[in-house]
Amino acid sequence: MKVCWISAGVSSFIAGYLVKETVDKFIYTHIDNQHPDSMRFIKDCEKALDKPIEILQSQYKSVDSVIQTFGFINGPYGAKCTDILKKRVRKEWEYGKEDLTYVWGFDSSKRERQRAERTIQSMDKVKHEFPLINRNLTKEDCHGLLKQLGIKRPVMYDLGYRNNNCIGCVKGGKGYWNKIRIDFPEVFEARAKQERVVGHTCIKGIYLDELDPNVGRIEDEVMEECSIMCQIASQY
Repeated sequence: MKVCWISAGVSSFIAGYLVKETVDKFIYTHIDNQHPDSMRFIKDCEKALDKPIEILQSQYKSVDSVIQTFGFINGPYGAKCTDILKKRVRKEWEYGKEDLTYVWGFDSSKRERQRAERTIQSMDKVKHEFPLINRNLTKEDCHGLLKQLGIKRPVMYDLGYRNNNCIGCVKGGKGYWNKIRIDFPEVFEARAKQERVVGHTCIKGIYLDELDPNVGRIEDEVMEECSIMCQIASQY
């Protein structure tokens, strides 16, 4: 069975679209913290693919629930929310299934090629395909192809975010969180309070309620698309 994991990001969809005739199943793992426009995007992708996109979701449903339950936010081995809400859901789905091939949306940049290599090494029990790398397509190319297909990209990109991650992604840097402070103040305040409750931070060594609102540039921060790929690549 060939499976394409759609992340509600542009790159993963384009990767699947390029090889859609050979894909047996498209899967999107939903988290309640995604911008509401993400589901609109998934439905538009479904129409373009002319194939159903199966929607999975963890019993914990949201980042907030994971943080409250496990009392941990982020660390050197990745974010707990990605582990519980993405990786665990995938592992439960694939249990007992054999001869799987996964289609991933890594692009042709050096960093993404390295992540693809780590994915192959850390998941050696399944086969892997990387349509964007094979075609030497960049992230910008993917956005161009999406526009040609007549699909509106997720709102988070239009707001200036580089990925369509959850609103208030715990892996964001100083510039990212200061932008969240402006665009989604209620999310910023809620996460800041949650940090104090569990005694852990999103940004290493800095609580959000101590963050200088004038520091950081989101344009200079490397922030990976939060997907199953992110958790896999970080573990090797």
